[in-house]
Amino acid sequence: MANALRAEEFAAPSYPAEKTTRDWAQSLIKYRRPNNSRAMTELCITLFPFLALWALAWWFIAISPVVSVAIALLNGLFLVRLFAIQHDCGHGAFIANSQLANWIGRCLGVLTLTPYAVWRKTHAHHHSTSGNLDHQGMGDVVTRTVTEYAALSVSQKFVYRLYRSPVVLFGLAPAYLFVLQNRLPIGFMDQGAALWVSAMGTNVMIAIVVSLIVYFGGIWPLVFVFTPTVLVAATVGVWLFFIQHQFEDGHFDHDEDWDIQDAAFHGSSHYKLPSVLNWLTANIGIHHVHHLNCRIPFYRLPEVLKDHDALAHMQTITLKQSFQCARLHLWDENQRKLLSFADARALSTSA
Repeated sequence: MANALRAEEFAAPSYPAEKTTRDWAQSLIKYRRPNNSRAMTELCITLFPFLALWALAWWFIAISPVVSVAIALLNGLFLVRLFAIQHDCGHGAFIANSQLANWIGRCLGVLTLTPYAVWRKTHAHHHSTSGNLDHQGMGDVVTRTVTEYAALSVSQKFVYRLYRSPVVLFGLAPAYLFVLQNRLPIGFMDQGAALWVSAMGTNVMIAIVVSLIVYFGGIWPLVFVFTPTVLVAATVGVWLFFIQHQFEDGHFDHDEDWDIQDAAFHGSSHYKLPSVLNWLTANIGIHHVHHLNCRIPFYRLPEVLKDHDALAHMQTITLKQSFQCARLHLWDENQRKLLSFADARALSTSA
């Protein structure tokens, strides 16, 4: 099909016939043990440069706001890495001491504008329903099948097309999710005080930080440093999450056919980025391994690929190929592929 990704670029998952998904899951258990000294080193070499770049961008406001914004945009990538560390804390993967991990996650949540306990709950739901067409809408990108889309009304089709457009997904949605939605325990409003404490406590700390910034520097550090840093991190974060599950040979099923391990393994990509981007994104591109065993620390994921060459060549997407995935919108249950709207229309016409 004209708009489909070339088959040779996105080869279907393949692995030795004797190695099932559950076999892979079993073989990865040994990588779950965190390395405490490595974890603290990773935190320090991410947090300190982030704070230094923040200070440098602030200092440059009086000299050149343009340079200040450029530094802030770069610093957004360090904020992505801090979010990845918070992510690992939520999985209990970052460091062996669970209480310390939770406090690291809570503190980083102030910088990432993400209440730790609420996000951990939401993300656990994502892991438990990933690829399930009947349980979407919390922590994932809603995906309609070709048949479901055809049955929608004209207005519903317009809303879905708008939702799946790059302008909304990678423009408006990141700011909405991190700046607005994260201020309340959306989806868990009636599930106890702990999640409200997490959301409101994070909000209070963010308000204190913002107030101190304004007190010492006025409004311009918010305009030239805070806002660009947050928006870049939010946009990159949403893009990474999208590309980890929205690729041509993904894996989606309805309840009756859905299997949590198959969906986790085959429905998650291996995003092969240049080494510097792998570092800045904390190896989160090795997502098929992460979903198969989310307790593996991010700093041990390359070790898994080194020891298991087959995993290094499954569901691979390069940086160049990934941009084509933004054109995929509908799951074709017959071909078991994500299609663009144009491909789905051509398929319907030919049928």
